[in-house]
Formats: sequence, C-alpha cells, structure tokens
Amino acid sequence: MPDRQEHQIAAMTDESEAPGFDRAAHAEPYLEWFEPPPPQKRTGTCAVLISGGGYNNCCDVQMLKDWRKRLTEEGVQCVYLVYRTPRPNGLPFWKSALEDGQRGLRLVRSQAAARGFDPERIVTISQSAGSHMAVALATGALTPAYGPTDEIDAVPCHVNAAVVSALAYGLTDGSGHPNTRQGDGADIGIDPLFLFDEKTPPMCFLHGGADVYSPLAATRIYRRLRAMGRPSEVHIYPDKPHGMYGFERGVEFLRQMGFLAPLEPEVALMERYDSDGARAQWEKLPVWPEGAMPDPQAGQCEPYIEWHVPARLSTRAVQIIWAGGAYTGNLPDDFEVAPARRFLNERGMAVATVKYRTPRPAPPLAKHVTAWQDVQRAIRIVRSHAAARGLDPERIGIMGSSAGGHLALMAATSARHMAYWPVDDLDERVSPAVQWAVCIYPAYTLWDGGEKENVEAGGNAPNVRLAPEFSFDPDTPPMLFVHGDSDVWPAVASVAVWEQLRRMGVQGEVHTLATRGHCFNRSASPGTGSYTYLERIWEFLGAKGFNAP
Repeated sequence: MPDRQEHQIAAMTDESEAPGFDRAAHAEPYLEWFEPPPPQKRTGTCAVLISGGGYNNCCDVQMLKDWRKRLTEEGVQCVYLVYRTPRPNGLPFWKSALEDGQRGLRLVRSQAAARGFDPERIVTISQSAGSHMAVALATGALTPAYGPTDEIDAVPCHVNAAVVSALAYGLTDGSGHPNTRQGDGADIGIDPLFLFDEKTPPMCFLHGGADVYSPLAATRIYRRLRAMGRPSEVHIYPDKPHGMYGFERGVEFLRQMGFLAPLEPEVALMERYDSDGARAQWEKLPVWPEGAMPDPQAGQCEPYIEWHVPARLSTRAVQIIWAGGAYTGNLPDDFEVAPARRFLNERGMAVATVKYRTPRPAPPLAKHVTAWQDVQRAIRIVRSHAAARGLDPERIGIMGSSAGGHLALMAATSARHMAYWPVDDLDERVSPAVQWAVCIYPAYTLWDGGEKENVEAGGNAPNVRLAPEFSFDPDTPPMLFVHGDSDVWPAVASVAVWEQLRRMGVQGEVHTLATRGHCFNRSASPGTGSYTYLERIWEFLGAKGFNAP
C-alpha cells in the first residue's frame, strides 16, 4: 500500500464509531461486495459506491445503503469502495484516497467475469469529497496515482459513467475547503487534478443551488464535457444546501445511457395526456382592444388567451403557457402546451394559454417583437382577471418551449422594458412582472453577433454570450430549465442563464438530459428524464412555495 500513514484507517463511520473498534484491523482500504441482483434482473452493470466525509472519514452510511437498495432493484451489482481517512500528512489531501480509488477500480474490473458483470459497464456513484475523488478517477484514469505493485495494477482503472452528487473541492477557490468566493470569478478554474483524458466518460451531476461547495463546479465541468463530446447531465436544485438531491435523476441518466434494463418503446406525450377531463371552466379572450394592437402586420394570426380552470383548485397560483414554433407559427393545443396544461389542471392549478402573433413580423422588426408585445399584454390581462376568479394576482408564472422558451426568458428578464407603448389604463396600472418562469429547451438564447445561435460550436465558442434582449432587470424571477443535452439549440444556454441568475442572487433550477435533442418530450421512453419532465415543474413550484394553497 503506497504512502501508508499510521493515523489513517479505512472504515465507514458506523464501524469506526462502534464500541471496541480495532484500528489495526482497519488500516487498509477495502471493497465490500453485496449480494447480486436476481439472475433475471441483472443488467451486467456494476456500481462502485463512494462515501463523502471531507476526506476525514467515510460518513454517508445510510445514503450508501439507500443507493445500494435502489440500484440492486434495477439489476445492478453494488460494491462499496472504502478508502483511507483522515487526510494524509505532508501530501495533497486527496492523495491516498485517489490511490485507493484507482486500485479499487482495478480490483473491481478484475473480478467482472467471476461476479458476472461487464468490465466495460462500471459506474461510480459518489457524494461530496467522494465525488471529488470520483471525478478525479473518471477524468484521470490514464495517469497512475501510484507505482505498480503487482499484476492487478496492469488492469485499467477507468469508469464508464459517473453519477456525481454534491461535488466538493471542484474549483480552485475551494481546494480542500468550501469555496471562498462561491466559485465565481475570472481567475477561478476547475481543479487541475481533473485531467479530462481520452477515457473520461459521460457524467451526471446532482447539486444543491445553495451548497457552500459551489454548484458552479458542476456547471463548469458539464461545459467541459460538452466540449469533449461526452453526453452528460447537470441537475441543480434551488436553495438546497450541501447534500444529496435528485438521486432518481441519476437512475434516469443510467437508464438513458444504457446501463440499466433496455429502454422501453417511446410513448407520445399527447397520448399520455389526451383529455381535458380535469378542466371545469374554459374561456377565450382577445389580447388587444379592437384597433389598439401595436405594430399590426399583414398575414399574422390574431392573438388570444384561453383560461383553463380545474373543477377543484389546490392552489391560487396561475401558470401561463405558450408554444414554440420558430416564430413562424404557434399551436396552443399541441404537445408543447396541452400536456402541461392538463398535467397542472389535474393537480388543481389554473392555466392560461396564449396564442401570440406569428409568423415573424416584417423587417426591420426583430423576429420576436410582436410575440413579445402579445405576451407582455397577456400577463397583464391574466393578473388583472385573477382575483375575480379566486386566484392570486401575485403568483403568476410563465412557461414556453423552444422559441416560446426564448419568449419566456424575454418576458421574465425584461418586465421593466416596455415591449409597446401603453394602449389603455391596464398597461398603466398592471405590471407584466412574473413570479417564476419555466423554460423548456429555449432557442435563440445565445448570441454570437448574428441572428442565430452558434450551433456549430455547440455553444462553446469563445464569442458566444447571452442574447441582448434579456435585460435581467430587478424583477427577474426564479426559473426552471429543462433541456436536451444533444439539442441543436445548445443546453449550455440554459446553464448559462442559470449561472447569470445565481450571480444576481436568484436561485433557479436546471436539468439537462443526456443524448436528447430538441423537442425531447414529443415522445419518450418510460423511466427517463424526458418522460418525467413535467414532474420537475410541479416539484419546482413546490420547492419555491408557488403552488401553496
């Protein structure tokens, strides 16, 4: 064992804190194998579970038990990697743990045939300091952490996927401690321990938005993986401190990437939500007073609002939804609107949908101007009508997909920017500010000086920035983003807006979905993030208290 130090042990804290613990018997790191799944459920995947503990102990006892139970149900062979702690003296704080991790992975791979799993289906699941070690293992498998000791050290130590929870020490202002500047600054980079070599696998990051170990470590590494062409995910939960959140997203990631049972056939979203049965009231309203519509254009559709109110309200909040369509058309009863409307109605929430003007206005007006005018006016109408319907005018949210996501971003970040000159007293009295926004695969979000996003570079080109129509004014609310990682309108756009919100002190939520493209939700396989994405909306509203009674 390299770098042996007498003060170190290898034990989970339920062992080390038990009466009569024998330090001498726990001086060396070990693998703890568990019963394999039943033969009929085995997937050929092995999950190496790694505890956190600040490199001072291995403390996540119950968490690893929970992970093991869930993954065994999914047909995965589980093994604990228990490494040496506390931190070594006179060496980098991670040194002995990384040595143990590489050796442990070699041992795991060497036992694949005997234990009945595929040596190229080895994944890690980790937490906190364990995640720091797991990322170092995942990105640096081609660089030995110690010299060879026997024939096992000739076995490769790479992993094939990693689920990384609450990554600690991932940025240079938090090396061995919480981030001193929240991980944000031009002079702050990814930990140089992470080498990003050719064996770097797909990864899924789970992180709390208020973690003292900055969630920017997750987004920065996610950006790096995207630039390398590795399908990956990032899931960040608003207001959550250090800890594990969204483990089920990690399971969905492994399923999407083929490490669990084969994906079931995809199901069309409109088939799953094909009825307005929960709706009790419906009403259609014009957006503009007759003759008062700004910038009228020949050939554009007439804008309108539709109220969809359930028979029983569970909340007084209102969700406004509109579709995408590249600003050439928009369909309020298509898959981008109707399923979400029905999903929320079933849960007792009122929904207003908007048909905005399309196709695009004639130059010199930008593609989005008349649509922006319509939705800004529609928000004012919904707010002004809410109280009479028993709803809360101060709990109004908006949602859009694709071009509609771009429109939602504009409406949310630029409420103090007039989209049109007031046409009546409603425009004078009522603010178009909203309390939240949901953006599903927003398009046109990045800007490289031209009209379209820099899709060729996947959003990673150095001259790409957020589009100038997003003001990020003081009324900018919390936002939820769900975006396919393989979208031609890059998912990094949603991540970049989330990062900007964080700099403003606004806690948003973001979920990217590995291998999924634009309109990922049109049809999806059960048990994947593309199938369950509507649940993220209800969870976000609940976490923020927006859907309270």
